[in-house]
Amino acid sequence: MQMPTKEEVLEWISDNPTLTSKRDIAKAFGIKGAARIDLKRLLRELEAEGHLQKRNKTYRDPDKLPPVSVLQVSEIDSDGDLFARPMEWQGEGAEPRILMMLKPSDPALGPGDRLLARLTEVSGEDHAYEGRLIRRIGTNPRRVLGVFRKTSEGGRILPIDKGDDKQWQVPEGAVNGAKDGELVEAEQAGPKSRMGLPRARIVNRLGDPTAPKAVSLIAIHQHGIPDDFPDEVIAEADAAKPAGLGDRTDLREMPLVTIDPADARDHDDACWAEADDDPKNPGGHIVWVAIADVAHYVTPGSALDREAKKRGNSSYFPDRVVPMLPDRLSGDLCSLHEGVPRACIAVRMKLDAKGHKISHRFMRAMMKSVASLNYEEVQEAQDGNPNERCAALMDDVITPLYAAYEATKIARAERQPLELDLPERKVVLTDEGEVASINFRDRLDAHRLIEEFMILANVAAAETLIARGAPQLFRVHEEPAPEKLDSLREVARASGFNLAKGQVLKTAHLNRLLNEAAGSDEAELINMSTLRSMTQAYCSPQNFGHFGLSLQSYAHFTSPIRRYADLIVHRALVGSHGWGEDGLSSQDIENLEKTASHISETERRSMLAERDTTDRYLAAYLSERLGNEFTGKIAGIAKFGVFVRLDETGADGLVPMRELGREYFNFDKDSNTLVGSDTGQVIHLGQRVVVRLAEAAPVTGGVVLDLLEIDGKKPSQGPKRGRGRPVKRKASSHKKRAAKTARKVSRKRRS
Repeated sequence: MQMPTKEEVLEWISDNPTLTSKRDIAKAFGIKGAARIDLKRLLRELEAEGHLQKRNKTYRDPDKLPPVSVLQVSEIDSDGDLFARPMEWQGEGAEPRILMMLKPSDPALGPGDRLLARLTEVSGEDHAYEGRLIRRIGTNPRRVLGVFRKTSEGGRILPIDKGDDKQWQVPEGAVNGAKDGELVEAEQAGPKSRMGLPRARIVNRLGDPTAPKAVSLIAIHQHGIPDDFPDEVIAEADAAKPAGLGDRTDLREMPLVTIDPADARDHDDACWAEADDDPKNPGGHIVWVAIADVAHYVTPGSALDREAKKRGNSSYFPDRVVPMLPDRLSGDLCSLHEGVPRACIAVRMKLDAKGHKISHRFMRAMMKSVASLNYEEVQEAQDGNPNERCAALMDDVITPLYAAYEATKIARAERQPLELDLPERKVVLTDEGEVASINFRDRLDAHRLIEEFMILANVAAAETLIARGAPQLFRVHEEPAPEKLDSLREVARASGFNLAKGQVLKTAHLNRLLNEAAGSDEAELINMSTLRSMTQAYCSPQNFGHFGLSLQSYAHFTSPIRRYADLIVHRALVGSHGWGEDGLSSQDIENLEKTASHISETERRSMLAERDTTDRYLAAYLSERLGNEFTGKIAGIAKFGVFVRLDETGADGLVPMRELGREYFNFDKDSNTLVGSDTGQVIHLGQRVVVRLAEAAPVTGGVVLDLLEIDGKKPSQGPKRGRGRPVKRKASSHKKRAAKTARKVSRKRRS
């Protein structure tokens, strides 16, 4: 057999980045037996010459740029193509050439301009990457969202922001084809003037204000979520430089990986596991969790810190993210991109064979992710169908992660956290912003694996800070209020199940109820009712425990890119370990109570905006299907009608009281039922229905339904007396009838 040349080996590694172990290379070139010694020598020579970098038994090209990079425009060629060079180049070879793929709405760029861009590697071209502009650095024009009104001189923009009655003037050349009445996004054009209207240029046409593409922007502005960064914040972010190793623990040789959704915009947590070789811990595991060191870049009292605290958290919508931190940090320096050195705070946790945490230790470190993976491909790999990327990671990364996860499942079963089973809806959009489909997200073991490791790390953070007597923010979830539990018991009883009274409530009791309902027609109802009985989690300097997770101490540590609470915990760890001067400041400590209250409010604000957006997208999706029939379940009872959750999309629609049948229905708050005054028909939660879509309003997110069948029967068709008024009868008669019917329903379901 003939030994390949160095050029052939380098070409193979370049073309097959996931098949780069010595065994892969030997197999590719048919090298067997003693010839492997010569291959090993050749690879060592390439490594010594700087062409290759050995990492975890694989050889990787070190000359790679991170997927989000700061660039400088270097030239515009004779064809008008714009090329840029990287500002952060760590390779030893010639720096790569980058072709910028600009959109018509992008600002004009020239040589010397600095910009933040998202990069895609290409081959067979005279440039190594193609770049897409995120934004130009050094400029941060004010943005405005409003309705465009055409005039003879161009047009004006009427902002949709509450309380903002200042109009913007758009010159003829800056209209960008916008039509009268369209919703547009514009940016300030030219310096501010004391005289006349401020000038703007339209950068994005969103069309009809009621169209899906406008939905998230309207929610952002209606809920007052800040969506543009002040100039000083951008300037601080742009001036940030990558952290050096310094006194940090060097974890760059550890095969940490990030596992996120396929469409993740940032990567702030990485993990790795291995079997514990300590003979005193047979069958045990070592689990590492590394989190981006945001505290290094966002220091107390800085402009970045003030803006992050103001926002409280990032907000996520189907078509966009409103980040807590600018792109330079959230998408670059604080994102744990594959193959790029990144500052982190890491925790090493020792678990026993049953997944109990025996000990843990935090460190400020430097890491380099070996792969950015998504949940689906990791699960496929574990199930026996690895793709090329995962195949090279099975033995050293994926298999040990799942082995450790299997152990944590034992400890979790003992702990009995609340096990709700509520499918999560996912709105899938086309490139034009139209709703393509409404899907339900799969819950894979890969999701649960990451979730369990993050919970372990969060517990470790809380326990460490308690032990060191350091101030911190806990994540608190208090047990349900007695009246909420009474309502849940009523729903359970009417559905043929039981939640015992007169005992100290534990999550195990609720899990027993959820398990009894699993697989039945009432499963979703019981899960939703249990969720509604819960209090809302919040941040607090005081530790009141976490009821839902069945934990005594819990803090948020794992997502400082998108949650200010986690940044506070990171600073507390920095200060309590004496890692630097960027720990909690005296002002941070003094204002912990106020900060906790504020970021709990911003979290609720984002949840409402995200929910409103989903409701509007669902209404927009359904608006094309007026008159269609759907199946569903009754998910809510009110004085004015019933709410039905549609099986196909998970959308909630209202059946008004007038559509329930030709009789008056009495609302019984105690049993949460409606009782027909003539027939005695009882309408209760969980009943199966067939409905017809009558209205779907994308602007409000409202969906109105006509009732066609309930539990397989048509609504009452008898004469309706005194429409809109109750029939005179004894005050308690409808309650007695409701209780009698509920008992019948209960006996029927138990049988």
